[in-house]
Parts: sequence; structure tokens; C-alpha cells
Amino acid sequence: MTDLHRLSIRELSEGLAGSKFSSRELTEHYLKRIEKIDAQVQSYVTVTPEQALAQADAADALRKSGMANVLTGVPVAHKDIFCTQGIKTTAGSKMLDNFISPYDATVVAKGKVAGLVTLGKVNMDEFAMGSTSESSYFGATKNPWALDHVPGGSSGGSAAAVAADLAPFATGTDTGGSIRQPASFCGLTGLKPTYGRVSRFGMIAYASSLDQGGPMARSAEDCAYLMNVMAGHDAKDSTSMDQDVDDYVANLNGTSVKGLRIGIPKQYFNVAGLDADVKARVEESLKKLEEMGATLVEIDLNMTDAYVPTYYLIAPAEASSNLQRFDGVRYGYRCENPVDLTDLYKRSRSEGFGPEVQRRILIGTYALSAGYYDAYYVKAQKVRRLIQQDFLKAFESVDVIAAPSAPTTAYKIGANLTPVEMYLGDIYTIAVNLAGLPAINAPVGFDKDNLPVGLQLIGNYWSESQLLSVVHQYQQATDWHTKRAAIAEENA
Repeated sequence: MTDLHRLSIRELSEGLAGSKFSSRELTEHYLKRIEKIDAQVQSYVTVTPEQALAQADAADALRKSGMANVLTGVPVAHKDIFCTQGIKTTAGSKMLDNFISPYDATVVAKGKVAGLVTLGKVNMDEFAMGSTSESSYFGATKNPWALDHVPGGSSGGSAAAVAADLAPFATGTDTGGSIRQPASFCGLTGLKPTYGRVSRFGMIAYASSLDQGGPMARSAEDCAYLMNVMAGHDAKDSTSMDQDVDDYVANLNGTSVKGLRIGIPKQYFNVAGLDADVKARVEESLKKLEEMGATLVEIDLNMTDAYVPTYYLIAPAEASSNLQRFDGVRYGYRCENPVDLTDLYKRSRSEGFGPEVQRRILIGTYALSAGYYDAYYVKAQKVRRLIQQDFLKAFESVDVIAAPSAPTTAYKIGANLTPVEMYLGDIYTIAVNLAGLPAINAPVGFDKDNLPVGLQLIGNYWSESQLLSVVHQYQQATDWHTKRAAIAEENA
């Protein structure tokens, strides 16, 4: 079959269960597409054909024995921030270019238990710091909708791989929008779960109180299948919450759009820099939800001006702490011929880290220094609590909150945005991470240049099922999530 890459996760599962094709055939199909197309997209850092085919054969054997799971034999791509045993795990950095992980991240291990076939590791901004996937040591990933544009970041490789049909779904991580923004730029559905819902064990840390793994796929239904694998308590992760996990697939129709109260923050739609096409497409999607029975309620989120400065104090501070372990001594990049220990540290870190990572380490180290800790870091943590309370107050009168996922569509590669311009592009996403809330991106149309636009829905804590359900019903009434870039239509 030449169109296996056009099938949904449910259709792939049913096809495998009905012996319409084998996992080996499916895996070979994706590997051939990667070989043919990915040179143009550059979504993969490492492709693992031998391991993938071995896993596919094992999946086929399980199918024959009658011991298969729903997803046994379905391929997946993992963001290169998740440790994978015996496979290079780089976090998009020269610092880890030679690192072969001795163990699996919990997300990867759960995928193996579910029978998923790992096609490889996909590209990302270095240590997840960036919004374009241009900061990767391995080069910029391209947006399948327009190869001279970025796919977003930091999970740009995950988004591009799915949007180019080089994987049926992919894992991503979201520290300040790194699932939702690339999903928006590439016309995908992407879910950032409640903080603590998905284990961070084996996920290379950027900002520990903000990082959260989640699924990226074409539809809410496809995301629900991967969430059923990823979610759950993990004793190895002290920030993992021991909270009951829903069956996200079974609950796809569990929330009725009829009667749903959708909060519309007036501050979000008057932000300087909000593109007119993005605003129009988001408002059209909200009108569609209103036609389906939802009620639009104007709300105030008064802490909007504090989002960017608060995030860009807390996240770099945590990055500074987390990345101190990369010192050229234990593992990772080491400079050549150091003259002494100080030279080893200085040159290994300055040569191993790229400019954006160095910039954030310096900002964070400054914010944590003795003279400025109280003035900056402690104050930012206090404002963070006010941002959380702002959301909780809003949820007293609405069920979900709507916003654009990004103020613009995808940037051109090499647009040379200043750091401040890039950081301001996160205005709609970072508050969700500061508050630890779940949020989802859904594709809702295109701008004048045929670049995808995304709607973001933000939920209260542990409302992943509700968000997936609302988007699923929207996707039953629209077809934006079925649109494909020209490069994705190519057959292997």
C-alpha cells in the first residue's frame, strides 16, 4: 500500500489487527519516506532502521500470538530530548553529540511496553531553548508547508516529521509553548498536559518546574492514543502526580460542546503584533464552536504584561542550575588539550553550548546571584503565583479559555529575530507553563501565504480529556486537520 502514511492512528491499529498490513510493512513504508523526503525537511537527527525493523518483527509476532496492545506495531518518533537506551540522545546540542544513553526515559519505556516502534530521534532547538528549531547544532528543520520557513520550536522536529508524514505521531516537550507553537506553525494538534501528568524521568531538563512532555499528531483522536501511553504516575519522578488517569480515547466524546463556556480574554486579542490573519482565523473557529452550541464569555486576565518577564527570569534560572552538570568532566563534549581544570570547564562549555543556551545560562546565573536573587528570582516566583490565581479566578466562570497559539504564522528561516522579538512570540503560551495548566493547539485555517494558523484552548488542572474532546468534536465538524502540505503527499 502506498498511502499508509495517510491513515489515522485508529486506522493503523485496525489495519494491523485485521492483518491488512504488517508492522514490518508499515515501518518499512515510513523508513522509505524518511529516506526519500527528510533530506528536504531535516526533521530527524538519528534514524534507527535496524532497531525499528526488529521492534516491528516483535510486534508482528505479538499480533500473531494474540497478545498485542491497541498500538502494537505503530511507529513513533521521539523528540531527541528523551533518553533512549543504546541510541544517541543529543538534545540538539554539540554538548551531547557523542552521548549514548544507558537507559530509557519513562515515556520511551512506556512506548515500548505499548508496542510502539521507534523510527528515530527528531530535531529540536538546543536543550529546548528556542521557538524556531534553528538553534539546533544539527541545523535548522524546515516547515513542510513552506521549506523556507521554520516549523516552530523547540519541538520543531516532532512537528515537521508528523506534518511531512514521516511519522504518524511524535512525542514533544513543552516548557513555554514548545508543543503548541510548532503544532500551530505546522497545522497539527498538540497537547501540553497538566504539569506532573507525564513523567519527566529521562527527559533532559531545561526548566524543571515548567517542562512537560506531551503528544503531537494530526488530530485530537491521534493525540489521545499517545496520551494513553504517556500519562501516569512515575515513582522515578518526584514531580509526577499520583492522579487517576483517564482513558483519553474512550472519553473523546465525553464533553459536549453544547453549553461549553469558552472564555475570551480581551487582553489576548489586543496584543501588539497579533497578525490580522491569525486573529481572523481564530475568531472564525470560535464562531464555529459557538454555532456548535458553545457560549463565548469575555473575561479579564489582568497579569498578561507580566508573562514574558516572569517566564524569562524563572526559566533561565532553572536552566542555569540544570545545565551546570555539563562541564566536560563526566560525559558529553570535552575541549581538546585543556591546560588546567578551569580551562577545561570554560572551553568545554563555551565550545559545547550554542549562543542561545549561553545567553539563557548567563541571564539565569545573574538572576540567581547573591545580590539579585531576592530582587529578581524571588519576585518572579511571587508573580508566578499571581498569574496562577488569575487563571483560577477565570475558571470560576468559564470551562476553557481560548487564545491564539502564536501571534503570527511561521517565520522565515534566517529572519534574524532579536532575542526579545523571539521571546515576545511566546506571549500566548508561557503563562500556561507558569501556572502548570493543560492546553491544546488545534489547526483552524491558513493565512494569506497558506501557512497554518492554530487555536489554543487552555483548561483547568487535569482537564486533558475535556480539551481533547472539545477539539475532537470541532474536528468532526471541520477538515483543517486533514489538510496536508504538498511534500506530505509524495509517495515513497
